[in-house]
Formats: sequence, structure tokens, C-alpha cells
Amino acid sequence: MKAIIKFVKDWTLPVAITIGTASYLTFYHVAALDSAGDMLAPVFDLVLPYLVFLMLLITFCKIDFHQMRLHRWHFGVLVGQLALVALNVAAILWAKQRADDPLQLAIVLEAILTCIIGPTAAAASVVTGKLGGNLATMTTFVLFSSLASALMIPVVFPILEQAVDVNFTDAALIILQKVSMVLLLPLVLGWLLQRYAKDLCRKIERYPNLNFYCWSVTLSITTGITVKNITHSEAPLAVLLLIAASTFLLCFVQFRLGRGIGHILGEEINAGQALFQKNTALSIWVSYMYLNPVASIGAGCYVLWQNIINSIEIWYYHKKATATPAKP
Repeated sequence: MKAIIKFVKDWTLPVAITIGTASYLTFYHVAALDSAGDMLAPVFDLVLPYLVFLMLLITFCKIDFHQMRLHRWHFGVLVGQLALVALNVAAILWAKQRADDPLQLAIVLEAILTCIIGPTAAAASVVTGKLGGNLATMTTFVLFSSLASALMIPVVFPILEQAVDVNFTDAALIILQKVSMVLLLPLVLGWLLQRYAKDLCRKIERYPNLNFYCWSVTLSITTGITVKNITHSEAPLAVLLLIAASTFLLCFVQFRLGRGIGHILGEEINAGQALFQKNTALSIWVSYMYLNPVASIGAGCYVLWQNIINSIEIWYYHKKATATPAKP
């Protein structure tokens, strides 16, 4: 039993992904569970944002708000993101000019774009904390990244889809509203609790992994939704496999690029998480709004890949910390 508990603690995120996948596939293939699945789906949709809110609130009760300011690595990561966006847009425009495109390469590249242009996930702060990074500077970048994406998306997407009429101001405000509802409310409440309910914050700090386990439950639900979207997709299997493989490769590219930028600018952990861990919910939304809906599969796959990398990071960090002898 102890071995099982240790395994679950060490590999919480893969376990969460497995539970989410297995749960959906069970409900999907067992006819007797159809009615139960139909009943639970809206419950999960309702619970998910509250779990995210709780996870971030717990995280923001621990951060030092005095450290929330812009740093050099913030701009370095943004430059890296802009470079990847520019390269990807050029590739999409080239693919759209091809007369013969049996693998629907343009759609695959659009799927990749949604995983580049999207803002950093609010949950990146949770992983950063598990890896010994700086919660405050990461939270600052999440806000900075959200603003940058809100400005980039209305500029880039009309270039790719001429039929799409995107009003810059309206699109930017919608994106900022979606991000702020998830991010700003728990941030402000966390600041208020630190200022006026210090005893409650101290009690929360006694459970350092509480936000991580909230996130794991959230990940199980998100994985189930992702598997559902992939299962019901009408795209050819070859396209789905190409999207999955491409986003898997992209995940490593963004992770290594972020780490490289951070190594140069003195913030390797934060920069790595900032560039590669994405707000996939927003990426899926913009795919449906402005691009081919099949492109949303890219963000669905990406959420699985990024959390596998997160799991390996956390495992390696704790293994290294355990192996390092304590200083006398």
C-alpha cells in the first residue's frame, strides 16, 4: 500500500491523465452508462472553473506581492514567443498556397499556432512552485502574457483567415475578459486574504500541496473533455495523428527554448514554464472562433503533452532534492 501511495504522489499528473482518459472511454463504450454520462457532463462543466479558482486562490495566498514586477526574462520569453509566431504564420501562408494538400498541412500548422500564440497558463504558477521557482514573478508574467496574446490574436488571425472579420478592440477585450475572470479574481482575493485574514493564509500554508492536488483533479476533468473532443472529431485519422505528433514536438521545442532563454537571463525554471505551459482552454476557444475547428485538437493534445513534461520535471526535481545531502 505504501508503494502505491508513493507512486501516486510521485506521478500524480500521469495518474490524473489516466483516470480522466479511462473514465471517459468507460462511459463512451459502456452503453449502460450513457444516461449517467449525460447527467455528469454538465456537472463537470460547472465544477471545473470553481476548481481552477480554488487552485489559484490557494497559490496566491502564498506569493509575495512585493515581488510582482517585470523582469528581463519576461521580455526575453515574449521575444521567443513572437519569433515562433512569425515562423508559424509564414509556414501557414506557404501551406495555403499549395494546390495539393492531402494531409491538410495548413490546418495542422494552425493547430500548432494556437499552442504558440496562447497565453501562459495560470496553473504554471503551481508547477513553478513545485519546482522551486518564483511564484510572484511567474504570476506577473501570466498577466503580461495574457495582455500580449490579447493583442497578437486579433492582428494575426485575420491574416490567415480572410473570411474572418475580427474587430481588434472587441477580440482583445473578449480575450482579456476570459483570462481576467479566471486569473484576476483569485489574485485580488488572495491579496485581500493576505492583508486582512492572515490566520487563514497561515492555515492554508500548512498544506503546501493542496493547490497541486486541486490542479490534478482539474487535469482529470480536462483530460476527459479532451479525449471526448478527439473521439468526436470528424477529421481524418492521418490529420489527427499529425496534429498530435506536431504538438508533441512543439511542446519540447517551447520547453527547451524557454529554458535556454531563462539560462541566459538567470531565470531558467520560470522561463521554461512560461513559454511552454499554455492556457489551452483559451487556445481551443480561439480555434473555434477564428480558425478551422479541427485546429482545436492541437490544444487538446498539447495539454496532455505539457503535463507529461511537468510530471517528469517534478519527479526529477524531487529526486535531485532527495539525493542532495543536507548542508551541515
